[in-house]
Amino acid sequence: MKNRILLFFLLLLSVIGAVQAQIKKKKSTGNDETNRTFWLQEMDRMLRPVLRSLAHDSLRINMPKMVSAQVDNKQHRIKVQYVEVLGRVLSGIAPWLSLDGGSEAERKLREQYRTWTVLALKNALDSNARDFMRFDLGGQQLVDASFIALGFMRSPWLWEHIDHQTRTNLISSIKVTRQFRPAYSNWLLFSAMNEAFLAKYADDWDVMRVDYALQQLEQWYVGDGMYMDGPHYAFDYYNSYVIHPFLAGIMDMIQLKTKNYDNMFVKIRLRNERYAIIQERLINADGSFPPTGRSVVYRAAAFHHLADMAFKKRLPKELTNGQVRGALSAVLKKTTENPSTYQNGWLTLGVYGDQPGLADSYNNQGSPYLCAVIFLPLGLPDEDPFWTSEVTDWSAKRIWSGQDWTKDSSKTIN
Repeated sequence: MKNRILLFFLLLLSVIGAVQAQIKKKKSTGNDETNRTFWLQEMDRMLRPVLRSLAHDSLRINMPKMVSAQVDNKQHRIKVQYVEVLGRVLSGIAPWLSLDGGSEAERKLREQYRTWTVLALKNALDSNARDFMRFDLGGQQLVDASFIALGFMRSPWLWEHIDHQTRTNLISSIKVTRQFRPAYSNWLLFSAMNEAFLAKYADDWDVMRVDYALQQLEQWYVGDGMYMDGPHYAFDYYNSYVIHPFLAGIMDMIQLKTKNYDNMFVKIRLRNERYAIIQERLINADGSFPPTGRSVVYRAAAFHHLADMAFKKRLPKELTNGQVRGALSAVLKKTTENPSTYQNGWLTLGVYGDQPGLADSYNNQGSPYLCAVIFLPLGLPDEDPFWTSEVTDWSAKRIWSGQDWTKDSSKTIN
């Protein structure tokens, strides 16, 4: 009798433990719009048409030839959209491809995307393929080659799993873009990122292109974590689209090659932290954000920097994992929930659905796919605190629901 009672209590404790574990898991993953499954579903929905088509050598057949109504050179914008979409997708999905583990469904999905991505790169760089991509069609190729380079900087797995010929073709293609003179703006970082890629994978890099970009961006720093994009300041999202993530990526590689920039890199890290705080404050309670400046059709890429900082585990002490996951999840939901966000499976031009009036003259079908960078935190394993921490309200949600919160303060980082 005593043994039966003991067994009963042991079973009861086991059931209670299981229930508590489920409650804890539910708390840590949040609702359907903040958990990893939702992020994976949205990633698959967005990127599947691109990588599946390119893997089957049919991107040029399947991808719409959409351009802005204000297009400056329609035929050219269509010609370059293929390198553009590849680079933007790759820069966002690369860390996840390098990851192992996860649920059975996630592992299966990742294996599919790994297969597609390796084949996609082979077709893009094989002159005998229908989807072969030339890198000598103009300055835009410099931009888009750098996003491919950024993807490889974020994912050594990619380099390890493409064949020797594809590696050779990629290095040659990146070098081809040296012929293009970058605009006197954030474009300097595109040249520098390509050289950082070559420093990592070819050991043949132009020190001066990197030095010029780093030194010039120092001149364009205006304070409180923000840079001018060229000689003039503009209130747009280029500090996040390009400047901070590229500076961080270049820094991570170049600090392994030389100590000449160590003092500068200390300041860059501090500025990265400050701008991450500003980014979190820009996300409204419903996940919307001010649609200011050019290139707003990049949608969630407005928070490229915040996603990158979360992925690299460099969030400042003012930002918690649960807070940032909640904020980025809200942005992801808001920028994809409108039914007209996709047309025949492909992203439209807009911020909240199909809004062609928001497009710039240089936008094409590949342009909006920069929003793939919102998925960078998927490069963290599912047991990482970013995914297991309980989701909490971010700054705007706290403040506009009447909760008390800490005030924001500017920082002087010379």
